[in-house]
This record gives sequence, C-alpha cells and structure tokens, in this order.
Amino acid sequence: MIDEFAKGTLHGRLRRERETLLCKLDGLSEYDARRPLTATGTNLLGLVKHMAAVEARYFGEVFDRPSPEPLPRWQDHDGSDLWATQNETREDITGFYQRTWEHSDATIDELPLDAPGHVPWWSEPYPNTNLFAVLVHVLAESIRHAGHADILRESLDGRTGVRAEHEQPIDEQARAAYRAKIEQAARSAASTTA
Repeated sequence: MIDEFAKGTLHGRLRRERETLLCKLDGLSEYDARRPLTATGTNLLGLVKHMAAVEARYFGEVFDRPSPEPLPRWQDHDGSDLWATQNETREDITGFYQRTWEHSDATIDELPLDAPGHVPWWSEPYPNTNLFAVLVHVLAESIRHAGHADILRESLDGRTGVRAEHEQPIDEQARAAYRAKIEQAARSAASTTA
C-alpha cells in the first residue's frame, strides 16, 4: 500500500515538474529560448533537451528498456545535450521530451518500486539500484532544472511562477522597492562585519 502511495506521489510530482519546465518556454522568441543566459551557457531550451535525455536514460537504459529514439552514448557526452543546435527546432526538442515522458511513464507504471536497475555511470557501490532511487533522483534533477529555468525566465522578461495561470501582473515599482530593501540589508550587514 505505501509503495503505491509513494510511487503515485513521486510520479505525480515528476509530471508537474515536467510541465513547469516546458511552460518556461511559452511566449519566448527562438533567440530567447536558446540563448546562453549564464557564463556556462545555460539556456531554457537546453534545459528541456537535457531533461529529455536524462529521463530517456534513467527510465530506459537503467531498466533495460531502451528509449525508442536514438541517444548518444554516455561516453560521447560533449555537452551537446545542454543546448539546441541551429538545425534542431523547438518542436523537435519539446516533442522528444514529451515522447520520452510516455516511455518513462510506462516504465514507472509497469515496474514495482523495488525493481532492480543498473546505472553504469554511477560510481561504486551505487550502480545497482532500484526504481524508487531512480525516481527520486530524476525528480530531484527535474526540480533543480525547473528552478534554473525559473531564474532564467525571470532574467529575460520578469515572468515568475510555476504555471502561466498562476502568474500575477508584474508591478515593477513594488519589485524595485523590494529589491532595494534586500540590497540595503545586504550592504548594512556587510558594513557591520567589515
């Protein structure tokens, strides 16, 4: 009983995080969806592409249920799963992510939480694992990258929130006042410790 509750809860949260990550692309130009927004090149469409590959590997290869779509070998990883090439469309990447959900969901639905899996890229003694551990791991990765996407999207146009329907109109004056308050507290704290 607790296994099914745990599985349903974790799986439901994973589904919400997937949708949250995708909604961060809504209304963006091709350039803004793809452009590097950090010194390391992090970008919104790249986060989606990365999570598609993560799910395909963890809910595919780990449980001997390979993705129906070709994936590069882990040994060939060159960072190309973190950004979109000029020949990859947004629809290619989001479509791959959504098709990966179907494959991942089938793995999660069909296997018990204690189903054995093997993650060859995890170091000893952890490569032998189970669906529960992988589900928690992928959920943590999804939450982490959805958080990155929140910050990236806010830096582009000020949009915040988990879903578009939960957003409030942006009050620039209130935001500026709030930011100034935090800045003043930081400066005050720095001057008292210097």
